[in-house]
Amino acid sequence: MRKFALIAVPYSWLLALFLIPFFIVFKISLSDYALSIPPYAPTMKDGFSALIQGLDFENFVFLTTDDLYYKAYLSSLKIAVISTALTLLVGYPMAYGMARTPEEWRPTLMMLVILPFWTSFLIRVYAWIGILSNEGLLNQFLLWTGLITEPLTILNTNAAVYIGIVYTYLPFMILPIYAALERMDDSLIEAAEDLGCSRLSAFWLVTIPLSKNGIIAGCFLVFIPALGEFVIPSLLGGSGTLMIGKVLFEEFFNNRDWPVASAVAVVLLLILIVPIVLFQRNQQKQAEAEA
Repeated sequence: MRKFALIAVPYSWLLALFLIPFFIVFKISLSDYALSIPPYAPTMKDGFSALIQGLDFENFVFLTTDDLYYKAYLSSLKIAVISTALTLLVGYPMAYGMARTPEEWRPTLMMLVILPFWTSFLIRVYAWIGILSNEGLLNQFLLWTGLITEPLTILNTNAAVYIGIVYTYLPFMILPIYAALERMDDSLIEAAEDLGCSRLSAFWLVTIPLSKNGIIAGCFLVFIPALGEFVIPSLLGGSGTLMIGKVLFEEFFNNRDWPVASAVAVVLLLILIVPIVLFQRNQQKQAEAEA
């Protein structure tokens, strides 16, 4: 009975906060737009038989006829993949440096990595507007050093979106890689060097493979939220940045087309299921290997 109670708690949490909301959104995606409150039909007030008969896949068919949506999905995938790669390039050396510092310094470095989470996410993104704008700190510094003669246009471009995503999700990349590198046996590197490997060869042949699970976990933790990101492209990317999160927001709140917006959300969730399942399998394999 106690084991059942322990299992029931997380499954009840999953049922209440994921499955039930998902089925509500899925039901709305099968409804039709209506000038009413709520702005879709049919609803439970129309009766169960009318509710079932009024559901169809018209909104999902509409998504295939308008190129805005598939372009938004492809653009979101591209931005998420590039941002994940950039975050890995920045995060791996930082995690490697943390794992190689003396043990008494590691808690301090860990605190510095998670310190940005003590500040509101929205405030941190707004701060980048002041850094990347034409009159911002970055352009002022570059003008002062003489590296440029006129301000660079960084804000309201995809480059600003990449910077914002890398900055925001960098801790999610560093922490799993650091955890993998910290557990690594340093004697393996010494053995590889004794067998004739250079330090660079030992890094590629020993360190990288042993930190593979941390790299995979970090990439998934960055890619999954970056794919549906809304705040960063809206504030830093401007109108020229097309991402599915922005399209979803506009359908819900500007067009008030809840059925189409729900269909967009369902398709996005189905796309995200693939990396989520792969991430869970990677975590399960890692747990079995450690056991």
